[in-house]
Amino acid sequence: MQAIRWGSTPSMADHIPAQSQDYPGTTEAMIPAPRDEMHDYVGRDLFAGRAALITGGDSGIGRAVAIAFAKEGADVAIAYLDEADDAAHTAKLVEAEGRRCLLLPGDLAEEQHCIDAVERTVLEFGRLDLLVNHAGTQTPADSLEDISTEQWDRTWTVNVSTMFWVTRAALAHLPDGGAIINTGSVNGLRGNKTMIDYATTKGAIHIFTKSLAQSLMDRGIRVNCVAPGPVWTPLIPATFPPERVEGFGEQAPAGRAAEPDEIAPAYVFLAAGQLSSYITGEVISQTGGEVHPG
Repeated sequence: MQAIRWGSTPSMADHIPAQSQDYPGTTEAMIPAPRDEMHDYVGRDLFAGRAALITGGDSGIGRAVAIAFAKEGADVAIAYLDEADDAAHTAKLVEAEGRRCLLLPGDLAEEQHCIDAVERTVLEFGRLDLLVNHAGTQTPADSLEDISTEQWDRTWTVNVSTMFWVTRAALAHLPDGGAIINTGSVNGLRGNKTMIDYATTKGAIHIFTKSLAQSLMDRGIRVNCVAPGPVWTPLIPATFPPERVEGFGEQAPAGRAAEPDEIAPAYVFLAAGQLSSYITGEVISQTGGEVHPG
């Protein structure tokens, strides 16, 4: 009889096989299918009457957060690169909760698109209360010498500059008492020898979170960060070679990767003043038992 790993869920109880996809990846092609639709999540109108913008909201963690926010009563705008099928499915799930969903395709590595995403959200919903900066990219490399300047610049732009541009534009609309949640990574806590550029950007996001939280204290806008460990999302088979996808996440103390549905509730917690009004400038790690000081 095969032992079930700690906290196993139906799809993650099995070994993830080797596989690959073209970037940026699609949910439909993943084996096993991820749990990212928040079927078991029950909202209680924590965000009734509010509007949220989620970058990278088409799939994976972003999709799960979008659906959870909708179940809490928020209208949701999702910005994404070009994953039309995934985005359309996320919109369908948001709308099934009786909420509006605005789709914002385009390259967030372009400053003007970041500004436009914010402005279109406000134009569509008449407000912007919650911002989730989740868009990101990664490209593994065996050594620093294998990272081109173009790769370094692209990773930094998508992961950090996008966050800066979107947040700066959003501050003109976020009300006092609003919330910003950024996505960091376990790699920003302890580094990663094969993702030096990615880990560096995630460390920067953690410090950006803490600094911005201090800056916005007088407005009552709370700024926090979620730093996940391994999570089964389309980005994994779309950026890792097949041999690294096989068994993905099994190195975590929990013995498996997380599902997006397991990560999303932390975003709800940090966005809801009813639950986390005294929390700002924090990086909450969800790493399946990997412990980091500080």
